[in-house]
Amino acid sequence: MRDIYKPFVATDDPDRDIRCQDALQFAFRDLVAASVDAGWSEHEALEAIATLADDGLRRIGANDDAQTLLDVLRRMA
Repeated sequence: MRDIYKPFVATDDPDRDIRCQDALQFAFRDLVAASVDAGWSEHEALEAIATLADDGLRRIGANDDAQTLLDVLRRMA
């Protein structure tokens, strides 16, 4: 898998998401190609990656929600 280059824009840069996509695109293509080489269809690999990405976003959201709730509970104690 190819190296992913580090961010070169500030965290508040409006194009940071696009820069991240640029940084990941070749590694992503390599991951899909390795999946196909292993015997999965491209469609299966892309669906699995999308599901894993969605799960990751949900986990981050759940952690953020839990942290907010814990902060509220701490203030109430």
